[in-house]
Amino acid sequence: MSDTSVSAPARAGWRTLPRNVWAASLTSFFMDVSSEMVINIVPLFLANVLGVKTNVIGLIEGIAEATASLLKVFSGWLSDVLGQRKWLAVTGYGLSTLAKPFFYVANTWGTVLGVHWADRVGKGIRTAPRDALLADSVQEHQRGLAFGFHRAADTGGAMLGLLIAFLVVWAAQSTALELGRHTFQTVVLLSLIPAVLAVLSLAIGAQDVPVKERRQAPSLSLKGFSPPFKVFLLIACIFDLGNSSDAFLVLRAQERGLSVLGVLGMLITFNLVYTLISGPAGAWSDRIGRYRIIVSGWMAYAVIYLGFALAGAGWQVWALYALYGVYYGLTYGTTKALVADIVQPAQWGTAYGVYNAALGLLDFPASLIAGILWQGIGGWRGFGPPAPFAFGATLAFVAALLMALWLPRLRPIEESASA
Repeated sequence: MSDTSVSAPARAGWRTLPRNVWAASLTSFFMDVSSEMVINIVPLFLANVLGVKTNVIGLIEGIAEATASLLKVFSGWLSDVLGQRKWLAVTGYGLSTLAKPFFYVANTWGTVLGVHWADRVGKGIRTAPRDALLADSVQEHQRGLAFGFHRAADTGGAMLGLLIAFLVVWAAQSTALELGRHTFQTVVLLSLIPAVLAVLSLAIGAQDVPVKERRQAPSLSLKGFSPPFKVFLLIACIFDLGNSSDAFLVLRAQERGLSVLGVLGMLITFNLVYTLISGPAGAWSDRIGRYRIIVSGWMAYAVIYLGFALAGAGWQVWALYALYGVYYGLTYGTTKALVADIVQPAQWGTAYGVYNAALGLLDFPASLIAGILWQGIGGWRGFGPPAPFAFGATLAFVAALLMALWLPRLRPIEESASA
């Protein structure tokens, strides 16, 4: 439960991580190869091929993430009740794999919404049980390393997927500024291969961790959770309200002059940085404390998003997006490890479900607000492209400040919990 430094065992390397961490990491690697090939160019497909405006793109992103997020609570809770994580996670990965081919035939934004929603439902089913399986499989002194390693594998897959999409776009339309339908369809077809490999990796490679003591059926309310978890969840929600879909960053890059190939190159750079930072950041959090890493990451986000608001050229957006990978690498795996630190093991599945669902539900207002701030709604034309990024920077700064102020208050709680 403590966020303080850990001695020699924390220095154990990635080679000592158990089989489940490797299996889950390999699964996430393959699924992100598949997903990132497609999801990152969906905003371009909507804008360039279907002619959809940013407020509708925000609506699509928000509905897909928010409605599917409700399942994260139930699937995490169910994995706690059953004491089984693996097959719920496999089911979620399988559903996402079955949904992807329908992107090929999409010709309206409503169809894209439906397919994107089904893909996110799969993510909603798998995320909390998979995170709980990771937490079940490692000792506390390796928790940050395990989540950081998993995140690095996930992001490495994303980088490979983007490289494949880059090569497809280069071969099909190297000089075009906008994405073509045929190019998009080719990427969708190629994405099916790693998606199938992802399902097989978890189904064959992972095993549920035996439960030593019978799990008590946890409540689906917040009542049974510790005060540190509730406060952290509230602060994370403040941050996430300004954390709109990365689709808006893709559109910002194109609006500042990057071609489709330039956008994909930018995303590849981001994922390279993200991959390199994730593992060490997780290990650092085992030693120096998760809260310091998270505050640093959120402050970096605020500065970077302010940069997106002020960017005057495509190369500046590219450079900022590379730095954006630092924020992700510092915080994504670290926050997952922190949840396990401040919640009892019997509640891990439910806690990850609540945490992921709360942030996912906020994706709807966050993305909708971003789209409206950019291009307005009805007769109002909005504040222009910089507005959603200035809004996100402001809320990130507020959240980082609240976390920094809350940290000294947390120590007596930690000490009493570990006494």
